[in-house]
Amino acid sequence: MLLIVVGFVLQFWSTPKEGISEADFAAANVARMEASVAGKGSSKNKSEHPKSKFLEKLKSNQERQMKYLTILAMVLGVGFLAYSFMKKKVS
Repeated sequence: MLLIVVGFVLQFWSTPKEGISEADFAAANVARMEASVAGKGSSKNKSEHPKSKFLEKLKSNQERQMKYLTILAMVLGVGFLAYSFMKKKVS
C-alpha cells in the first residue's frame, strides 16, 4: 500500500508546472552554447529558446524514466499488498 502511495506522489510531484523551471533555463543555456559553437550566434533577448535534438532526446528519456519508475513503484505496491493477503502456512 505504501508503494502505491509513493507511486502516486512521484507521479504528481514530477508533473510539469507552468512557467520556466531551472531545468528549462539550463536547457536554453545549453542550446545557446550549441548554437554559438555551430556559428549561428545567440541573442539574450529571444522570447523563445531554441531546442536542440540532444535536449529533446534528453527530456524524452527523462520523462520515459519517470513513467517507468512510477509504474514499477505501483506494480511493486500491488504485489506487496497482494502478498500480505496470502495465507501463511502454520506448521
